[in-house]
Amino acid sequence: MSDPSKDAAAPHPGLKQLLDDYERRLILAALERAGGNQRRAARLLGVLPTTLCEKMKRLGIRSAFPRPAPPETPADWERRP
Repeated sequence: MSDPSKDAAAPHPGLKQLLDDYERRLILAALERAGGNQRRAARLLGVLPTTLCEKMKRLGIRSAFPRPAPPETPADWERRP
């Protein structure tokens, strides 16, 4: 049987890092599938929206999808040059 301390030529990521990376990929995939809608992404992942928000903060995920601009109103047309 080999000694594990001698097999450590290159450092391996720890379990926490592997789980964080996997969770990050799942969240990003859900956000993409939900078109950036965090409530819908949370539903896809089976978690509460607040839980998704906390996980995104912990993992450094910012919403990659910009919010759409609000629809124009006739008042906006009057302000155009």
